[in-house]
Amino acid sequence: MAALPGAAPATHAPARTGFLAWLWSWISVVDHKRIGALYLAMSGTFLAGGGIEALLIRLQLFQPNNRVVSATLYNQLFTVHGATMIFFVVMPMAFGFMNLVLPLMIGARDVAYPRLNALSFWLTLAGGLIFNSGWLLGGEPNAGWFSYTPISSKLYDPGIGVDWYTLGLQIGGVGTLLSGINFTATTLNMRAKGMSLLRMPMFVWTSLVTVLLIDLSFPALTVNLFLLTFDRLIGTQFFNPSAGGAPLLWANLFWVFGHPEVYILVLPAFGIISEVAATFARKPLFGYNTMVLATLLIGFLSFMVWVHHMFTLGYGPWVNSMFALTSMLIAVPTGIKVFNWLSTLYGGDLHFTTALLFVCGFLVTFTLGGVTGVMLAMAPADLQYNDTYFVVAHFHYVIVGGILFAFFAAWHYWFPHLSGRLMNETLGKIHFVLAFIGFNLTFFPQHFLGLEGMPRRIYTYPAGVGFTGLNQASTIGAFILGTAIALWLVNVLYSLKAGRPSGTDPWDARTLEWSMSLPPPPYNFERLPLVRGRDPWWLEKKSGDGRMPPAPDPHRSSEGVWMPAPSALPALLALGMTAFAYAAIYRSMWGMLAAAAVALYALWRYMFTPEKVELEPFAHSQPRV
Repeated sequence: MAALPGAAPATHAPARTGFLAWLWSWISVVDHKRIGALYLAMSGTFLAGGGIEALLIRLQLFQPNNRVVSATLYNQLFTVHGATMIFFVVMPMAFGFMNLVLPLMIGARDVAYPRLNALSFWLTLAGGLIFNSGWLLGGEPNAGWFSYTPISSKLYDPGIGVDWYTLGLQIGGVGTLLSGINFTATTLNMRAKGMSLLRMPMFVWTSLVTVLLIDLSFPALTVNLFLLTFDRLIGTQFFNPSAGGAPLLWANLFWVFGHPEVYILVLPAFGIISEVAATFARKPLFGYNTMVLATLLIGFLSFMVWVHHMFTLGYGPWVNSMFALTSMLIAVPTGIKVFNWLSTLYGGDLHFTTALLFVCGFLVTFTLGGVTGVMLAMAPADLQYNDTYFVVAHFHYVIVGGILFAFFAAWHYWFPHLSGRLMNETLGKIHFVLAFIGFNLTFFPQHFLGLEGMPRRIYTYPAGVGFTGLNQASTIGAFILGTAIALWLVNVLYSLKAGRPSGTDPWDARTLEWSMSLPPPPYNFERLPLVRGRDPWWLEKKSGDGRMPPAPDPHRSSEGVWMPAPSALPALLALGMTAFAYAAIYRSMWGMLAAAAVALYALWRYMFTPEKVELEPFAHSQPRV
């Protein structure tokens, strides 16, 4: 059979067998679903590590004048915990679910740039490993997850800890930025025939706004990290005021990225809640058009609020007032979403699966986090809340009680796309109860600790100041929450091996990803679908013949579908960049030259070797319900 026009011919090397073949298949993977599985595995691994760091923090604060860890180690723990959870747990989990189901939801065979997708994963993984290398090689970062200058400068932090931070986040950030570009192109250019923008599922809409925010905000972080890297490695003075630098330049550039980053984290969660709520309420999503508008408004306003992180830095009443207003304004489209979710559930035929329980938990905890966010948006009040445990409680109610609860819902909802099996519902419901109790017992008392004046980032406190009881309750809650997360990991591993087979469309769902056998075949759709309305799979089940009507498909033959061939070049390029970062941290010129040679060779091969395609023969037909 002839290959596609302009494509390199498929090669038919002898098939490898055994463990090496299995390992090579993952190193050279370009299938978006398997890359999604890699992202999710990475996220779960770093979640376990970040959780252990959090438990050590809470043990240290269990009682006054505790000595579980030293002050230096405590600074490293809260720095690494914060950055790991943001950059290497929540964001990879979001990209994991985007990879797993977004192309399926829009009726595509793959993402726009499959090799770039693989490179994005390997760079993200490399960034996480570099960032956490200090636990084994000495000197983890210790200046907080936002590493304000001048405390992160070479003068005040002369070790290599902050170097792990700058280079790890740079390499991981490049991977994230490439993913943003890839999913922007995929969503805008690869939708099935008939899937207009206003027929896209809400998860696709929130993912699209998320990746647009990444495209626009991550360059600010990248520039900031480059400047700090140059200050630390080659002696420039961008942030040194005595040499004409500006310490507040770091803070402004960081939060120009950092507040859109909050919505980069939370918008995919909003999409998950929308999909799960509509499926288990057996109703269309209430107010679809207003939800789309609210999502766009959140994306726009997220770039107009960054100074509310710096109300105490002396910008003056006019600047603070303007950013206080925009910070309160952004609560309006977020509130619209909450009321639309409640309206979706109201009057529905509710099926209280574990996924829907986590949706309900999300609505409670995220709303509480939003209320305290409005309190922090008031500049005069923020002078009192700033740098206290009230702020810690607020962002954990948003990030853990909001985002992580939504991702647990997604794990139960989309798990059949990973394995063709269902997660165990009994274990899942126990996990939900423990997580909800443990989360609220951990973080609700921290509001009152903040109001009583307990500063964040302190590694101990004296007796007799009224902090002990609330800290002990918070620590007990943290261990209950840790038990819940451990139970979730057990459920995932158990269900991968022994979970009940899901069959086709186990939830009687609404969107295209449920219109195929599970787990999906490599080519996703034997025939690309023709979309005839919003919630297209539900529409065909209820008013059609139970099968998605086909659209013209130029890449299909009677034998199979032409798909991208595996390639190890993305992994090789990421390996070269990783080796360069290690050599730079240890000031090895020869190591940097050798690593650069590997990276440049891989990049040259990547850019000038055409992407091969191979014929994927049909394994089975699309199901009929």
